[in-house]
Amino acid sequence: MNRQRQNRSLQADKPSSPLLTTTLLLSLTIAAASAVAQTARPTPPTRDPHTQGYVTAQELPDGTVPPANADGNFILGPTHNPAPEMSAHDAVPQGAIYEFTMSSSDSKLYPGIAREPNTFGSPHPADPAKLIVTTSHPAPYTRRVTVYIPKQYIAGSVAPFIIGADGPDRPLFTALDNLIAQHHVPVMIAISISNGTGDAQGSERGLEYDTMSGRYAEFVETEVLPRVEQQYHVKLTKDPNGRATMGGSSGGSCALIMAWYHPELYHRVLTYSGTYINQQWPYDAKTPHGAWEFHEHLIADTPAKQLRIWMEVGDRDLLNPNAMRDDMHDWVVANERMAKVLADKGYHYQFVFVRNAGHTDRAAKQQTLPEALEYLWQGYPTAPAKSN
Repeated sequence: MNRQRQNRSLQADKPSSPLLTTTLLLSLTIAAASAVAQTARPTPPTRDPHTQGYVTAQELPDGTVPPANADGNFILGPTHNPAPEMSAHDAVPQGAIYEFTMSSSDSKLYPGIAREPNTFGSPHPADPAKLIVTTSHPAPYTRRVTVYIPKQYIAGSVAPFIIGADGPDRPLFTALDNLIAQHHVPVMIAISISNGTGDAQGSERGLEYDTMSGRYAEFVETEVLPRVEQQYHVKLTKDPNGRATMGGSSGGSCALIMAWYHPELYHRVLTYSGTYINQQWPYDAKTPHGAWEFHEHLIADTPAKQLRIWMEVGDRDLLNPNAMRDDMHDWVVANERMAKVLADKGYHYQFVFVRNAGHTDRAAKQQTLPEALEYLWQGYPTAPAKSN
């Protein structure tokens, strides 16, 4: 049933006169403004969901979200009122939230890298789709892991769970409190993992989230989940049908990468503004276009996997025709292409194109997350498992 959701410092000698002070400040202001103008990205244009080549989608009445049991493509907005489940309610049992810190020195899979500030890379002269980064080097990091355990969790029982990128994601925990109480999703644990800092090629976050391999899923499996179980005395299911991933932007592509390369571990994927573009580094000849390969080759050329996928993109989502000039840096096009190839292969998926929404748009998430979680967990028992 379709449900309505209401939704550096500068130091200088003291000038000898007020006029000199004013002149100096004005010069600095103009120089700073000029530098910003040279480096700022243009505002992404507003895209029309009915553009030729985009998927055919059902336009919903403003303020509503799709039915939680419906596959396909939908257009939402422009109004985004928060769903009731995105607010805490006194009568609803509140889950416990815990946090611990992980250090790069303790990781076998991610010992740490960083890219020098204010540097990026340059396209390979023979291949504009290949970025050369020379300013990345080993560097330490720490990350937080935030764990949500619902009030309804029965000690000793085996629980389903969801892994989230770029944590902590406290709105997720609030939504779960309410949805679990309504029996709309299973009694699940949420593990929200912060990234190893930085962004894009040459950074720790970029290495973790944009690499097309099973490495990040293996990191979670071998270095994160055992600590969660040991420290909080919970049991996490080994059943891939009871394991989900979620994230936004590169965290979204990471969520799909985890399930794609390890479908024996994860069957459910939820992404906001997924970075299904060419952002992988280091270069890998097996997937030369990074996550763009998902809709370019991988999904179409691979037998369908047992994945259920919920995806969102905003009409003002990112468009970065950068120095690479590779035509693989449009987030809207990438997500539209994802929806098409998933439909062609017969996947269970729901794709929402959101009007009046930017990249990983907060208002859009506040409106849609409860329905997205309900869709994601379709077919999984909502009653808590008994203890062993």
